[in-house]
Order: sequence, then C-alpha cells, then structure tokens
Amino acid sequence: MIIQKTKKTDMDYILIHRETVQANSAVMLFHGLTGSPYELKKYAKFLYDMGHDVYCYCLPGHGCHPVDIFSVKEKNWRDFARERYMELRKNYADFFVGGLCLGAVLALHLAEENKDITGLICLSTTLFLDGWTIPWYNFLMPLGLYTILRYYYTFPEREPYGIKNIKVRNTISKLMSKNTIAMDNYPLSSIYELLLLSKKVRKNIRKVFAPVLIIHSLEDDLTSTRSAKYTYKNVSSFYKEYMELSDSYHLVLYDNEKEKVYNKTMEFINALSYKRNISLKELQNKKK
Repeated sequence: MIIQKTKKTDMDYILIHRETVQANSAVMLFHGLTGSPYELKKYAKFLYDMGHDVYCYCLPGHGCHPVDIFSVKEKNWRDFARERYMELRKNYADFFVGGLCLGAVLALHLAEENKDITGLICLSTTLFLDGWTIPWYNFLMPLGLYTILRYYYTFPEREPYGIKNIKVRNTISKLMSKNTIAMDNYPLSSIYELLLLSKKVRKNIRKVFAPVLIIHSLEDDLTSTRSAKYTYKNVSSFYKEYMELSDSYHLVLYDNEKEKVYNKTMEFINALSYKRNISLKELQNKKK
C-alpha cells in the first residue's frame, strides 16, 4: 500500500512501505531550480517499487507563491535539506540522497557534511551554468547577477524546456504555462543563489566520500558536462560511476533515455546493497 502525505506544501511527495514493516532503506530526492517534486514523481515510484521508502520535498521558495523565490537564499536550501536529512537518517540502515539540477548540488552538499550517506545520485548536476541555451543572455550576467537588478529581472523559460522529446516537451510546456508543476521563468536572484551554493560545494567537494552515481546529458541545455566531469574528478568517493546520455537534454527523468537513467540507478543501488550484505556476512563469519 502506498501512503502519500504532505508536510510543508501539497507538492511534497512521500512513498512509504507500510504493508509489513518499514523498509530498511530510503531515498531522499530534491528537485531542480524553479521546479517541484512533480518532476521526480515517476522516478520516485520506480524507486518505491524497488523496495525503498522515498521522500521528495518541495524546496523553500518553490511550490507556493511565485514571488517567494525572489527572497529565498541558498542557506535556506541548505538548512532545509539538512533538517530533512537529520529527521530521516536515523530511521534507516541505508540512506541514499539524490536530485536533479539544484537538487544534485544539494545532495553533494549534504555528503560534504555527513559521512553516513550510503550513496549519492546526481542527475544533471549544475555546478556551472554553461549549457547551450545560456550564451544569449551572458552579457547581462555582471549587471544582473551582482547588483540589485537581480531582484527585478527574470530569465524566461523557453523552448526546449530541458526536454528533447517533442511530445513530452509539449505536455510539460502546457503544464508550465499554468504554473502547476514549475515556474515558467528563472529569476536572476535564484540563479545568483544557485551559483553561490555551487561555489560552496566546489570548494568542499573533496569532503565527499559517499559512493556517487553521476548521470549527465551531452546536450544538456542548462549545464554542460563540465559540471559532471568536475564532480567525478574531485569527489573523494572510493566508488563512483559516470554515465553520459546522447539523446536527452536537461530533464533526463522525462526525456528519451529515461529508462537508462532508471536502470542505471537500480544497478548502482543494488551494487551498494550487495557490497553492504557481503560486508555484514564477513563480519558475522569472523564473530563465529
């Protein structure tokens, strides 16, 4: 039986196993900048069907009133993620943290602070804003981002909306126009906060020791593979995997290669669970 409930907003999406006992493992996911847990729903259901409890929370500044995002700070995102993690971690033997875009950056930040994360799932990690749709407004960056003007200007979300699949793109476009699943623009103030967070994460990224799965599209329209390669090269993880996609844009969970993302996630989690089970058996044998 699936139990869905909300906490901070009606957009929070939680799947908990209650048929018998609580699952031994959980996955906490964070959505992207100006997005919502909606973009994680199908992925969350997939992870739930694998046997994990899944928690998807709506980040501060998202999901309620569009104006809220203009006042949110990257510290609000960090504090929110840390609080959710501290609430949940003690309840599970294995705990995975992941996310898309901003969510992946938050997952890395949590791993810099917490060494008991079982594994990280980083999708379209956005440490740099250098995707192929970005250059047209680069001339505004110095003036807009680093002055008070960032509170007055928004970067409109345009085609292709992070999705290469035209059919899916059209569906998402219609939903975005109603502001029901995500905002239809990027306020420069929120981009500024994302870049501040990304800078903090890059500075401390060698403190990440958790196993990590990094998935990134070669044609990501928001952030190039530079972010993914930087992460792979600089984390201190003993176990790390990197997969590139050749037929997707930024929203890899809804694009042409979503099955690859789902299956690779399953392989990654199963591999860590296998390693854990082997370690437990070795420990039990030594005690005998």
